[in-house]
Amino acid sequence: MHYPYSMSFFFPKIYPILDSSIIPATGRAEFLRRLGGSLAEAGVTLLEYRNKPGAVAELLADAAVLRAAMPAGQVKLILDDRADLVEQVGFDGVHVDTNDVTPAEARRMLGPDRIIGTFGGGAALVPGVLQTPANYFSIGIVFPTRTKLVTSAPIGIEGVRRLRELAGPEPVLVAIGGITLATAPDAIAAGASLVAIAGALFRQPDPAVEFKKWKALLG
Repeated sequence: MHYPYSMSFFFPKIYPILDSSIIPATGRAEFLRRLGGSLAEAGVTLLEYRNKPGAVAELLADAAVLRAAMPAGQVKLILDDRADLVEQVGFDGVHVDTNDVTPAEARRMLGPDRIIGTFGGGAALVPGVLQTPANYFSIGIVFPTRTKLVTSAPIGIEGVRRLRELAGPEPVLVAIGGITLATAPDAIAAGASLVAIAGALFRQPDPAVEFKKWKALLG
């Protein structure tokens, strides 16, 4: 069955998630300017900015710096949670999960052309999730992770394979949680369309150099 919310945007194999916890309290704008610029030069074409505890003013300031450092024609920027702010910050889409607006509400707010992602499942697909107007679905966690607070058990590579079988060939599945350079190829081979990385990238001394390693490995 044809998945109705495919889009022309080519999803890369690597989906960096920049969590606000790695941003220093002082020199915040300059840090983000340098980081965003170096990642764009390294070949990042899709990045999510996540700031769950921050005030709206902080989120808006961070987003403005990232958008300026990562040009719209080159990098698609996804905002975590806040569908209501996507247009204001000039981002390309939103990732919504439980306790956020639904994918259907996000689509009504943002129109047909913005990218919308949501949680697709762990041990099994979320009931009805493939009927929502989302363009991609995160699955996992695949391995234990320190980056995001989770209560579910890791699904492992076999879980990725199972969810791909359940979803069929078309939906974009993003494997997330504890993925490393060593395990990323296995996740892709098992059926993930791309892998999301946070700590594995941003805890490195030079995330741009590290990203080039991932890109060389996965393409």
